[in-house]
Amino acid sequence: MLELKNVTTEIAGTTILRDVSFSVTKGSMVGLIGRNGAGKTTSLRSIMGLLKPKSGQVIINGTDMTKQGSFERAGMSIGYMPEDRRLVPDLTVEENIMAPAWACKLNNAEARLAWIYEMMPEVEAFSDRRALQLSGGQQKLVALARAMMTGTHLLLLDEPFEGVAPALSRRLVSVLSTLKDEGLTVLLSESDQSHSADLVDKAFQIERGSVEPLASLT
Repeated sequence: MLELKNVTTEIAGTTILRDVSFSVTKGSMVGLIGRNGAGKTTSLRSIMGLLKPKSGQVIINGTDMTKQGSFERAGMSIGYMPEDRRLVPDLTVEENIMAPAWACKLNNAEARLAWIYEMMPEVEAFSDRRALQLSGGQQKLVALARAMMTGTHLLLLDEPFEGVAPALSRRLVSVLSTLKDEGLTVLLSESDQSHSADLVDKAFQIERGSVEPLASLT
C-alpha cells in the first residue's frame, strides 16, 4: 500500500530525512516512533506531498507519487490527520468533517458521515458546535473523523495521542482498533509506544531523520 524508497527531504536547506526506506502493507497498522524533532512529521508530510523529497520515491498503491501534488492523495482515498489538527475554527464540526468530501465531490459522503458518527457518537453529539469551542482532545477526534472521510484505503495519523487526556486517549485507541479490524491501512506516528504498542503490527524507529525497524513492541 505504501513504500518509501531512499527518501531524503530538506527544509530550508537543512536535511531532515536521510535516505529513509520503509513499507506499510495493505491492511496493516504501522507505527513510526521517535522523539520530537526526529522527523516523524516530515515523513508524513513527504508522503502526503506537502513536502517534496530531494531524492527517493514515495510509492502509494503501486504508483510513484513523489512528484505529484498533495491534492492527488485525497483522490486515492488517503486521509491525513496532522499533528496540529488544522481545523477551520469558525466552521462547525460537521462542516470540518465534510470539507474534504465537498472538495473531492465524494458521491457517498452522507454514508461516510453516518459511518463516522456510528464509530464516534460523541463527535455527532457536538457536530453543530464550532471547532474553536472544542477542547484539544475533542479537536483530535474531529481531525480523525475528517481524515476518515476520504481515508478509506490509507490513513496517516501524526501524533494522534499527543496532548490528549487519558480518557480520550483510551477512546482513540478503541476507534483505531476498530479501524484496524475493518481492514484499513494505517501509519501513525508517536513519540513513544505507550499507546500504540498493542495496536500496531510492526513499528519503525526514527532518529535524526533515519529509520530502522523497531526490534520490540514491548
